[in-house]
Amino acid sequence: MGDMPRKIDVEKLISYSNDLVEVLKDKKDLNGLTQCLDHSKSLHSSCEADFNSVLNSIQDYEKKIEVCKQKTERAKSEVAAEAEVGHLQNELEEELEKERVLQEELRAISNEIKDLERQRIVIEEQKRACKKSEQGELRAQMKLSMYASVTNIIPNLDDQSKISGYIVDRDKNVIKKFKYDPAKQTTYDTCDNIWKTINL
Repeated sequence: MGDMPRKIDVEKLISYSNDLVEVLKDKKDLNGLTQCLDHSKSLHSSCEADFNSVLNSIQDYEKKIEVCKQKTERAKSEVAAEAEVGHLQNELEEELEKERVLQEELRAISNEIKDLERQRIVIEEQKRACKKSEQGELRAQMKLSMYASVTNIIPNLDDQSKISGYIVDRDKNVIKKFKYDPAKQTTYDTCDNIWKTINL
């Protein structure tokens, strides 16, 4: 109430409002999240293919190990030469070692797939949160625009502890500033004072 009404360039204020709208429309964060999600899906697909390939290799080595075991048993039952049995035993141990290595690779790929799935879920949740935030900002922007059109009041949202803003009189090309402390007067008195300022 202590501030005297002063003339301000309305076109500059409108330009500032348009710049604010452009900032609110910026979707870089949402696009970044979408790219991360696409990359995560691609990695997930690649890991699935590696997983299946390693699994097929393990099955092949298990078959080879079974054949080696059968040969070993056959060699033992036929009282084969000790050198042949030793050779077959070495071959069996080599195949078992290969299977162990492949099992470790399979575990590593499985863990990577689980990590990618968790990342995908987190990214999708962030994407949903961004969309919800954008919708909320758009609704708030539309409300603000409607209030400004109906009441000719542009609120100042920087200081939430005070009720302040500008009353725009387009006919007189004048802007009146107002500022009230809710702790020092009732809501009714604040509304009454604002309407009186509008009608001055």
